[in-house]
Amino acid sequence: MTNQQPTNPFADVAKMMEQFKMPGIDMTTIVEARRKDIEALVEANKAAFETMQALAKKQTAMMTEAMQGMQTAAQAMLSGGMPDPAKQAEALRKGFEKTLADMKELADMARHAQNEAMVQVVQRASQQAKKS
Repeated sequence: MTNQQPTNPFADVAKMMEQFKMPGIDMTTIVEARRKDIEALVEANKAAFETMQALAKKQTAMMTEAMQGMQTAAQAMLSGGMPDPAKQAEALRKGFEKTLADMKELADMARHAQNEAMVQVVQRASQQAKKS
C-alpha cells in the first residue's frame, strides 16, 4: 500500500477551467469564489466514500459470520446434533432475526452517512444564503 498525499481538487479544477479561457473572464477568480462550495462537496463525497467502505466491510463480516453459522448448523445436523425439528426451526428463526438486525444496522449506517453528507451541503448553502 502506498502512502498517498491528499490531492488538491482546486488545482485540478483551476487547470481544467484554464482550458476554457474566454476573453474578459478570469477563470481563476471564478474558481476561487467557488472554493468553499467545492470544499463542501469534497467533504460530502469523502463522508459518502468512507461510509461505503465501512458498509462493504460490515457486509463482508456479516456474510462471513452467516456462512460460518450455516456451516456449524449443517455439521450439527449431519452429526445428529440437531435431529429435533423444533431445534432446527429455532436455529432458522435466530438466523432470520440476525439477518434482519444486520440489515437494519446497514440501513442505519447508510442513513447516518447521508445525513452527514447533507449537513456539509446544507451548511455551505446556508453560508451562501447569508452572503446574498
